Amino acid sequence: MRARSFSHAGITVSSFNRAVQFYWDVFGCPLVGVAETPPDRVRSFFGVGAGVESPTCKIGWIRVPGGGVLEIFEFQPQLPAERIPWNRIGLTHICLDVRNTRKWHAYLTAKNVEVLSEPEQSPRGHWFFFARDFDGNLIELIDLGYMYHVVKWLGPLGGWLFRRGMYRKYYEAG
Repeated sequence: MRARSFSHAGITVSSFNRAVQFYWDVFGCPLVGVAETPPDRVRSFFGVGAGVESPTCKIGWIRVPGGGVLEIFEFQPQLPAERIPWNRIGLTHICLDVRNTRKWHAYLTAKNVEVLSEPEQSPRGHWFFFARDFDGNLIELIDLGYMYHVVKWLGPLGGWLFRRGMYRKYYEAG
């Protein structure tokens, strides 16, 4: 058994409408679905709202060009946002594949998006930088260059080869 593809990443946002507007205006990602969760399910499934008469959860699906989805949750009541340290176990950021990180950096800066660094080149040749959405969620923008095509078209072959070769030790038990 193995996964067919990556489907989505989920984030909790302070404002559903603001999140929809942000990801549409900044990245061109449209809202493709919305669901309202009944209070009893918010309590039982999500474990949110104990002692609250009518806790709510609005869920939306924002499609990213290329097929990925960002699932957004707006809960009431809410807990305040916390910055996630890099070395804390768990999710740290989402990443969007782009072309020309310098243009994206200028574009985001002009849109008053919080940009955390200048684009930099990794030792493997790709370019990237980080920004934050309005709630402080980290967003990496990466330009893989020619490796985009290598990963897209040769990724399955590379995975098969690396599993049997240079990355074999990571697949061994223990």
